[in-house]
Parts: sequence; C-alpha cells; structure tokens
Amino acid sequence: MIRFLDISNHTLFWYYLASNLAYLTMLLVALRTSAAHQRRLESHRLGWIKETPLAPPITIIVPAHNEEGSIRVAVQNLLALEYPQLEVIVVNDGSEDRTLEQLREEFRLRLVRAVYVPAATSAAVRGLYRSDMDTRLLVVDKEAGGSKADAVNAGLNAATSPYVCIVDADSMLESDALLRIMVPILEDPKRVIAVGGIIRVLNGSEIVGGHLRRVRLPRKSIEAIQVVEYLRAFLIGREAWGQGNMLMIISGAFGVFRTDLLRAVGGYRPRAIGEDFDVVARLHRHLRDRGAEYHIHFVPDPMCWTEVPSDLKSLGRQRARWQKGLLDVLWSNRDMLFRRRYGRIGSLALPYLWLFELLAPIIEIGGIATIVLAASLGVLSRGFFLQFLLFGYAFATVISIGSVLQEEITYKRYNDWQDVVRLVSYCFLEHFPYRQLHMIWRLKGLWQYLRGDNVWVPVKRKGLESATVR
Repeated sequence: MIRFLDISNHTLFWYYLASNLAYLTMLLVALRTSAAHQRRLESHRLGWIKETPLAPPITIIVPAHNEEGSIRVAVQNLLALEYPQLEVIVVNDGSEDRTLEQLREEFRLRLVRAVYVPAATSAAVRGLYRSDMDTRLLVVDKEAGGSKADAVNAGLNAATSPYVCIVDADSMLESDALLRIMVPILEDPKRVIAVGGIIRVLNGSEIVGGHLRRVRLPRKSIEAIQVVEYLRAFLIGREAWGQGNMLMIISGAFGVFRTDLLRAVGGYRPRAIGEDFDVVARLHRHLRDRGAEYHIHFVPDPMCWTEVPSDLKSLGRQRARWQKGLLDVLWSNRDMLFRRRYGRIGSLALPYLWLFELLAPIIEIGGIATIVLAASLGVLSRGFFLQFLLFGYAFATVISIGSVLQEEITYKRYNDWQDVVRLVSYCFLEHFPYRQLHMIWRLKGLWQYLRGDNVWVPVKRKGLESATVR
C-alpha cells in the first residue's frame, strides 16, 4: 500500500513538472512571437486594408438560439466594424424567445426570395430576411437543430464571401478586429487557410451603442478568475501552438476560415459536441491527406469580448461540455496519432492533448487523493510535499502571472492598476482551489460522455443588454 502511494504521488509530481515545463516553453515562444507580431503590424497600414477594394469580402455568421438579451447589441456591433466588404448572416436557430422579433424591430426585416443551397447539413430553413436599414444584414430563420454546428452550417450555406468569420451572439468585436485578423491572410493568401483571434472576458465592462466603452475587470471572483484562465490559454497556449502550425482549436466565438475549405470538409459536423475543435481537426486531416501546404494561424490582438458564466453551476456545465467535446474529437481522430502523414499534429499536438488535457482530471484527482491518503497515514514525506508545492503550485502560478504581465506590457487593456493587482492576486487562487474544482467538472464531463449523456444544456448568461449603458 505504501509503495503504491509513493509511486502515485511521484507520478503526479512528475506530471505537474512536465506540464509546467511545457507551458514555460510555450510562454517563451509566445513572448517572442508576440513581439514579432507587433513589429509586423507596424509595417502594415490597417487604414489601407480598410480602404482598398482588394481586401477579400468576409461573411460573418452569427448562430443565435434564445439570444434576445444580446442580439440587438451584437448585430449593431458587427455592422459597425471597420472592413470594406462585409456581410452579416444571423441564424435564428429555432429560438423560443423574442430573438427574431428583436431583429425585426431593430433592423426592419423583410422576407426575401434568395438562392439557398443546403450543401452543408442543417435543419430546415423557414425563411430568409433582409434588413431594410442595412442590406448587408441577412437573417436565416430555421428549425432548431440542437447544436451550434447545425446553425453555423445554415449560415455557411447562405454565405457569398470567400472567407467566413464565426462569431457568437453573446460576443463583441473591437472595431478593427477584422482588419487585424486578416493580416496573416493578406500576407500569404495561398497558405493561410484559417485564423483564430483572442477571446477576452466581457463581464464587468460597459457597452454604449454597440461599442465597448470601458474595459473593467469583473467584480465577481468566479468571473475574474476566468480572465486569468483565458489570458494563459490564449496568450501562451494558442499563440505557441499557432507558431508551430499545430493549432488544434479556433474558438467558436471568433475565427476566420476559407469558405471553400469549410465546404470541402462538409461544413461543421452537426452532432459534434466541441464543434470548434472538431472542424479544425478535420481541416488538418483533409489538407494533410492531400499533401497540401497550409498554415492555421493565431493572432493575439484582434479582440473578441465574450460573456463568461457568472455562477458555478453554469461554469461547471460549460467545462464538462468542453471535456466531452475534447474526448469526442480525440477519439474520432485517434488514427492520426504518430502517423508520419500527419507530421507534428500526430506526433506532438494530439499526444499533448491526450496526456495533458484529456487525462488531466483522472491523473490529478487520483494523485491528490493518494497524497491526502498518504498524509492521513503519516507516510507523506515533508520534503516531497514541499517539492510538490514548489514545482506544481508555485511554478504554475508564476506562469499565470507571466501571462497577466504579458497582457499588461503588450496590450494594456486593463488600465486601472487596481485591476492589474487583482488579476495577479487571482493567479494564486487559480491553481488552488479553482483548478481542483475545474478538474472535478472535467471528470464529470468524461463520465457523462462515456454513459452517453451528450445533450447540450444552455449556459445561463445575463446578455449584452445588461452591460449596456443607456
């Protein structure tokens, strides 16, 4: 028994150390690539992109299911974006509230006849509406498909541009976000087939007329700790993976894709639980099977601000669903592991996701349980425990602080020094007790997936209207 506890405890120690060393490596890569990105932006005149007719048109697709609390502000924001050729398609996915009525009242919609070819699978479309206030706005009214992927596919079928941008209905883009996210595509349009932008936490900020007037750190601890989590995930993780062309997920809240390639893979998989992860994995597979030269980019500064869950129950549901989506995609693509055809995707990116993401809740919860048991039996070494705190908790906390400082040095969205101090303080809470709670939610997601409980449960949100200053 004592031998088993010793092996389990040391396994968790080395697991934490390997995970933190991987994140430290990614932090160093991200610091270098972020500086290079800033220099590249200085060489581009974003105003030229805004004014030139050579910029490729973009269709923004906004899936909306029961979004009456956000849809007005969200669409106002999108129509005000700085980009020369823009189309906005809102997909009303069988909403049971006043989502469609809100759109009708705000944008004066009228029923139109238009060509709609259902190339990508989606539920039946009931009607197409064009705005009399702004003809760039098209609303697709459809039956509920039971998933975000189904709604995105309906928008993809109606899109007329060479690029599509997927944006959540509870999110807001900064005015020049499209100009910035298109820079990698304009630099290398043949190779760059998709670009992901950074997601930031909107909770606590102020909105006026569809524009973000003031960025503030949320007052609730459960919301503020997610700010640290998002900074580390995007400014460190995704920037580093994107640099090596191993980015496996483009957030469903803000990403740009080549329309023809999305259609080539059949659009989004309607039954996918983690549709944003699933579609990127299928793009990697599709292009590597054909031996194509391509790059899936991440850019850290075209900001998308989104509302995050503000209560533990909703947050737990969201994280359990994310874990179910992770398992669903990894299992579906298990044949890509360690195959030469899939290069670094099969040899590095997917193994990392299996070991440090999918199995993390099992390894960590099991390891913590054996540490507690060893301590209760009086066989836990004090030296080992101090090393565990140093290389597990303290090391991870320093990396989180690094992501906050990187944001403050480079992007400076939080101008109040008190907000920065609060962010740093939450770095100490993120790895205890928040991380352990997070692992329990993820473990629950794994269990739900294995027993077939994959029904999507909506996350409770306040809506963008609640952040609007009137």
